[in-house]
Amino acid sequence: MSATLSPLLQRRQMVGVFLAFAFAYFLSTLMRAITATLSPALTQELALSAQDLGLLSGGYFLGFSATQLPLGKLLDLHGPKKVILAFLVFAALGCLCFASAESFLGLWMARFLCGVGVSACLMSPLTGFRRWMDTGAQLRANSWMLMTGSLGMLSSTLPVQWLMPITGWRAIFAGLAVLVVLAMLLIYWVVPMWEKPATDASKRPDSELGYGPIWRNAYFWRMAPVGFFCYAGMLSVQTLWAGPWMTVVGGYSPLAAATGLFAINLSMLCTFWVWGLITPKLAKRGVTANQLIAWGQPLSFVCLILLIWVGPDLGDGTAAALAVFCVSSTFVSLAQPAVGMAFPPHLAGRALSAYNLVIFGGVFVLQWGIGLGIDLFKSFGWAPVLAFQSAFSVFGVCAVLSYVYFHWANRDNSA
Repeated sequence: MSATLSPLLQRRQMVGVFLAFAFAYFLSTLMRAITATLSPALTQELALSAQDLGLLSGGYFLGFSATQLPLGKLLDLHGPKKVILAFLVFAALGCLCFASAESFLGLWMARFLCGVGVSACLMSPLTGFRRWMDTGAQLRANSWMLMTGSLGMLSSTLPVQWLMPITGWRAIFAGLAVLVVLAMLLIYWVVPMWEKPATDASKRPDSELGYGPIWRNAYFWRMAPVGFFCYAGMLSVQTLWAGPWMTVVGGYSPLAAATGLFAINLSMLCTFWVWGLITPKLAKRGVTANQLIAWGQPLSFVCLILLIWVGPDLGDGTAAALAVFCVSSTFVSLAQPAVGMAFPPHLAGRALSAYNLVIFGGVFVLQWGIGLGIDLFKSFGWAPVLAFQSAFSVFGVCAVLSYVYFHWANRDNSA
């Protein structure tokens, strides 16, 4: 299928493109979050510490982050279709390597390869949407892509827990490799090629061929700290530390923790669906992403403080408290499309990929850092529950400081 040079796709074509990309993104988030469900089995089989578990999960995000800067240039030059197809080859290989790994190092390298392979699964559609959709449709498509991601995380909880006794975790990853290949075939048939005007790159000034316009942009740096700590913190909890928090602090069994993760991800799915419904209407009324983040993000800090303070006294309500924290953190997810729309279309791939680097670099640091903090506080002789509370407290302080900077760096941004 070939695309025209019109900036907008027809409605039917736009739906098909969205669904093709959404399937790939569904698989990428399933891979991202699956370690939270598999953590009890992997910990028992390989005798992993909290630090090891954080590092294993963080390997995905390190691989993901390592590709973001070259990915942005590739997207602007070659377009979403070619780029995502090439990257998904590595995702399929990573799944196969994870399924056959016999050591922690082998698992970590496979997770790194999976992270590299799926690193284009969100940036490719967002780059395409920047050209193919109007502003309201972009906000809706972004929220509903994140909703699809929540569906992938949802599928990584109870469904995976149910499959584990039947197939084992190795067969699950082999099946994921097959699904990645199916996603590639769907994208190949449905997504249009990237056609750009002859003057698109050849007549651009040298200053616009790299990341200079992104790094010099004040709005990008205003949004970077909340992306690194608040957005990445939400993802770190959702994709890894919610499970151990429920088992260690809340006293959940592995099955109960998987059920809790299912509830958390279901609540996130519903939240992003609602965001997709209301953000176009809010945009028409002049309500900006900056205003929504400023008004809503403090709710997540209140939820985090209560979660840490009450701790084990929540009992069966621990999963609900974690879900409320994650839901209240979704205000900052609006920063990503806002950054993309702050730049002209020919810079969108680089802007989005650079911001994604900030986010997933933060996820790697926070997932590993929280694990390091837990092990450190345990080494002081502190009880496991107190160690978890203390490590989460350090994360909370960093998140609050990033929000303070978001206000302090408030500048007029004509883009």
